[in-house]
Amino acid sequence: MKPKDNFPVFGIQEFQPDLHHTNELQFHLVQGKQLIEKPHKHDFFMLLLFEQGSGTHTIDFKQYEVGDHQLHLLFPGQVHSWALGENTVAYQLMISQPVFEIFSSSLELTFVLYQKQPVLELSSETFSQLQHEFQSIDAELSRAPVHWNIVNLRNQLIAQLVNREAGEKYDYLKVYRAVPALMKYQHLVDVYFKEQKSVAFYADQLHISANYLNILCKRNLQVPALFLIHTRIILEAKRLLHASELPVKEIAFDLGFSDLAHFSNFFKSKTGMSPRSFREQL
Repeated sequence: MKPKDNFPVFGIQEFQPDLHHTNELQFHLVQGKQLIEKPHKHDFFMLLLFEQGSGTHTIDFKQYEVGDHQLHLLFPGQVHSWALGENTVAYQLMISQPVFEIFSSSLELTFVLYQKQPVLELSSETFSQLQHEFQSIDAELSRAPVHWNIVNLRNQLIAQLVNREAGEKYDYLKVYRAVPALMKYQHLVDVYFKEQKSVAFYADQLHISANYLNILCKRNLQVPALFLIHTRIILEAKRLLHASELPVKEIAFDLGFSDLAHFSNFFKSKTGMSPRSFREQL
């Protein structure tokens, strides 16, 4: 485990340090009861394809029930823990940042949006197709030398299968396809939320007025534009309060607040409790 941004962060090299491909991509078969009690995050992307399973997987403070024929997507920086049941049979891909960049470029919509729905219920057809690709990647990783072009092509095919399945199941993704400015806005917020907290900044980046950006959000997402900024700040605040030992004052400064009182009032107005109370209840 290595320190990064004051979180418990695990790097991909810590899981199979003796394999020559450890810093690129790994395949693991996950079987039986598994427990991760201490929330942490990774500096790599992870896909977990359940053939069968039970228990729970908590991602960014939301608990998901584990079931058969599911795909769980965990992005770099997300906080997670799990308690998987004894009947678990799953295929896990750990993808390093360089390979992840190739993978994410194949996602039709920015990966920020997929963090809203990290668990996909799969049709039998899509599960079988994904299972074949996971197992084929495992076979390719066992070769010497590894043909990374083949692995990357299979990663991209996995991304396309995820796109198709998500697009058919979740209406909110259709909104972002229809209004690309909203997708760009979500991405910009994810990049700049610590430094920039005004709608005007993001509207300027999108070359539209703040009023029009607000109209787009209200019309298509049923929330004002500022809501997306505040939601992202609160999520990061919860991550820091939960998974780090930073003093609340340092968390406030890290998130771009000029003083502790301002941050505490903001956090309480959005969650109903103070930052310290939130941390104490965990």
